[in-house]
Amino acid sequence: MTDKTALTPSTHTTPPAKFSHGVKKGNILQVAGQVGFLPAEDGKPPTPAGPTLREQTLQTLANVKAILEEGGSGWDDAMMIRVYLTDVDHFAEMNEIYNQYFEEQGLTAPAAARTTVYVGLPAGLLIEIDVLAVLG
Repeated sequence: MTDKTALTPSTHTTPPAKFSHGVKKGNILQVAGQVGFLPAEDGKPPTPAGPTLREQTLQTLANVKAILEEGGSGWDDAMMIRVYLTDVDHFAEMNEIYNQYFEEQGLTAPAAARTTVYVGLPAGLLIEIDVLAVLG
């Protein structure tokens, strides 16, 4: 039986409850829902990248990528991406940001499957993303 490994990059704060930012078991890596918090600073609470959807989406994707890399993975290994938005009116703008981001990543594999749903998030947060990756 393969052990589970918790993943918390140095850029991330300790989760607020008993979960990990990511978990790897065998060749499966699950990234927990990430939001657009800037890299952690000692003694400071988590801070959103900014008030705009663009700022938060790009930071959220950077946060997800950091966890993928911590687990020895990358976007090419992503099988499923789930996007959670607080406002249905943000869907088109998020898609533009998302498409541009992935064009700039130079992926060798096709884009992952994706689902977008609408949820409530803590005040000031506009987007959350989680990813399921299969390595190798």
